[in-house]
Amino acid sequence: MRPTRPARLTVLTALSLLATLAPLTATAPTAAAATPPPALANPGFEQGATAWNFTAGTGTATNNPRTGARLAYLDAGTGKKIWQTVTPSTAGTLDFTAWIATGGAGGSFTVRVNGATAGTVALPGNAAYTRYTVPRVAVKAGDSVEVAFGSGTAWVNVDDVAAHRSAPLTVTNPGFELGTTAWNFTAGTGTATNNPHFGTRLAYLDAGAGKKIWQTVTPIADGSFDVTAWIATGGTGASFTVRVNGATAGTVALPSRSTYARYTVSRVPVKAGDSVEIAFESGTAWVNVDDLMLSPAAPADPVVTSSDPKAAALFDWAKRKANSWVQVPGTNGPLNVDENHPSGAGSATYEASYWAGYAHRSAYYSRDMAHQVAGASVLGLNDENLTMLRAFAASATPEHKYYPVWALNFDNRTYLSIDYTNPDSFVREVPAAFELVEKADKAYRWSGDPSYVDDTALWDFYRHATKEFVELHDSAKPNGVAEGTGLGIFSGSASYEELGDDHFAEAGDSIGSQYQAFLAMAALAGSKGDSALAAQYAQKAADLKGYFNSTWSGAGSGAAMVRGYSTSGTASTGWGKENSWFMPMKRITAPGTRNDAYLDYVDQQASGAGKPANIEAITYLPDTYFAYNRNDTAWKWMQYVYDRRDDKHPVAAQGNNGDYPEVSFTLVSQTVEGLMGVEPNAPARTLATASHLPTGMGWLQVSDLCLGANSLTLRHDGATKSTLTNTAGPDTYTWEARFPGTVSTITVNGVAKPVSTRTVDGTTYSYATVTVAPGTTATAQAS
Repeated sequence: MRPTRPARLTVLTALSLLATLAPLTATAPTAAAATPPPALANPGFEQGATAWNFTAGTGTATNNPRTGARLAYLDAGTGKKIWQTVTPSTAGTLDFTAWIATGGAGGSFTVRVNGATAGTVALPGNAAYTRYTVPRVAVKAGDSVEVAFGSGTAWVNVDDVAAHRSAPLTVTNPGFELGTTAWNFTAGTGTATNNPHFGTRLAYLDAGAGKKIWQTVTPIADGSFDVTAWIATGGTGASFTVRVNGATAGTVALPSRSTYARYTVSRVPVKAGDSVEIAFESGTAWVNVDDLMLSPAAPADPVVTSSDPKAAALFDWAKRKANSWVQVPGTNGPLNVDENHPSGAGSATYEASYWAGYAHRSAYYSRDMAHQVAGASVLGLNDENLTMLRAFAASATPEHKYYPVWALNFDNRTYLSIDYTNPDSFVREVPAAFELVEKADKAYRWSGDPSYVDDTALWDFYRHATKEFVELHDSAKPNGVAEGTGLGIFSGSASYEELGDDHFAEAGDSIGSQYQAFLAMAALAGSKGDSALAAQYAQKAADLKGYFNSTWSGAGSGAAMVRGYSTSGTASTGWGKENSWFMPMKRITAPGTRNDAYLDYVDQQASGAGKPANIEAITYLPDTYFAYNRNDTAWKWMQYVYDRRDDKHPVAAQGNNGDYPEVSFTLVSQTVEGLMGVEPNAPARTLATASHLPTGMGWLQVSDLCLGANSLTLRHDGATKSTLTNTAGPDTYTWEARFPGTVSTITVNGVAKPVSTRTVDGTTYSYATVTVAPGTTATAQAS
């Protein structure tokens, strides 16, 4: 008898980094139609043994499929094999993937072309389903391509096998770690070791005109991509340029900046067979270049226009910068890169994700990623959001006491070593577990992807985070509020504020995040059709908010409001940064005089001596003030973040403030969800909007905004007129056009509509409900 295999989903296996030793690639989500890869028959084994070959000791079963009803298995012991042979109809380069779980090491996933091994993956012992990739297999029409799974020391389960076209473009030696390999150098240029951005080498251009470093690459498919490089300069006049077939596709005039900053040439369209030149050309002083990266152009390219040019410029900068952090599936890159290990330790195939955290580490962080989900959704990075959230969900195991790990490498399964020692010693902070539930619901509302309610691993994570996690971490002050240990981040911190001396068991940011997780669980359960569970969690959210306002936060106002409790039960008041502003930002504070006073207090502290030194902390403040319709204050903080994008970050290895990924992603979401007041619900084909334009901003428009399968254009003229166009897509949307205050009349395309009111976090809105079919426009005006 084979043992019952645990059915926990980990994630996809691999993406791209600054890759000090590995070439970078770029996929093309906007690619023109290409000949599809050869289709594997019966890829999920739902038809039993059909199309596959099985030796003794192998077969199909129903006890632990990843999806559907069946899987394939290999029993323990050598010599067992499952395989299928396919014949491509065209030449190309393919990536082969499979989801595999194993009871021990020694198994293999191999692709052979005409009998010769084209690539193989040695399978580790990992009982959780993980997506493994055999990348970049070159095939010709008529080849015999064998996809095979071999046995090892223990059982192997296989499901959902697939072939994919490989990335269309590759830059070789992007970090110059291989010296001059693949690059061309004129006199007065070269590689050196004296001032690398990362790794051990860089490229340089001496002062004076006419010097150039370049590489020419040829795409294998149509697409669009961003190319970035870290560059330091001693003066002006130099340039970073991308040319396609000799014509300039984009260029950056480099300023004088002696420290490394990250520059991007955005959305370069290419066709298969083009000649694409990436070039650096000299100026009046020295230039250092390092760590190139290619990113696929985001599926969505929203455009903001406004009566305030700064709003349009802010959004344009933010969307381009955010897109440049997107990783590329299929690239082999280093793991566990950090400031102490600039070349990392080992390598793996990267998969769909984006940078969220320090740019000098090969990982994304739960806290950062949670704050970037909405901006990523606006850019259509739905695959990235889903795979990253799945990765964190998979890490929140009983062994980890249902904490998600703090950071994952871009292979989406390896824990970043600087933050993870073992299951009893890794960075973990209570708010992150709850924020990931909240943000999964957010990603679902933008994308409409049913995986968020259908995927077993995600659903298990939601349930564990909002039940077992709370019960397991509620001992110092038993009250249904999840606690930290008070012993630091490697033991479990109650707060994101890591530098304080409070030693909290409970903190304002953790209880606020728990409240939002309960609300998200209610919404997700409702979408799943479980009305009883939805009602249960809606009540849990209401009870927690009532407890917070009646008891937990004390009776004081402003500086006297409680923001946390120590492990000994002592209440803390005053300024606590994250554990202060998260309370109103997560909307657990009841609207009214007390909340208004606290918002005033937060603004005063953040504007004075209590201002955080790190820009990423300040990125939360616009969200905090938009939540309560304090639009002028929210816009003030958006501008503060944007205006300091070129200031040096306090962590020197990070570069400039603007090169911290959270900065750009949050400015994207704060424009759309904040200034434009968009509340999406793609699964229900609905959205609500309310103008949050600040004083002096006459109008603001966002076009090409993706919601589910549709593209929309939304414009606000002041606070009394809104226009929605359902530009493209299959779905009709129901639009709740909201206007602040109580109004007597709302007309839609000149016709009076019934007016309803609702109160949202203390603000009363009047609204009309409008049906907007594809290709139509509705203008709602209040008077």
